[in-house]
Amino acid sequence: MVAGLAAMIFAGTLQLALALHVRNTLVDAAAAGARYGTLADRSPEDGVERTRRIVADALGPRYAQDVAASPVTVGEVRTLEVRVVSPLPVVALFGPPASLEVRGHAVLGG
Repeated sequence: MVAGLAAMIFAGTLQLALALHVRNTLVDAAAAGARYGTLADRSPEDGVERTRRIVADALGPRYAQDVAASPVTVGEVRTLEVRVVSPLPVVALFGPPASLEVRGHAVLGG
């Protein structure tokens, strides 16, 4: 009985670690895509493609399907926002679609 409980706690901890890993990977990819999209010789679409490529390489193409970029104003600063919507892994890498949304920002050059 104790072994079963210990196994459940271990599995739950592993699943939580996986969910945090997925979230942190998506945040990093969104921020990297936003920075890439604000370079002088790049466009927001290039940032979206960079984000998709990073997410697909790290987590799989299922997580890179809903990526968008748009200019937004934060305070008085114009920024490029890259938004990624993906599944939140509940059991292994499977979970409800569109349940996790992250955003990355980078300052737009003037």
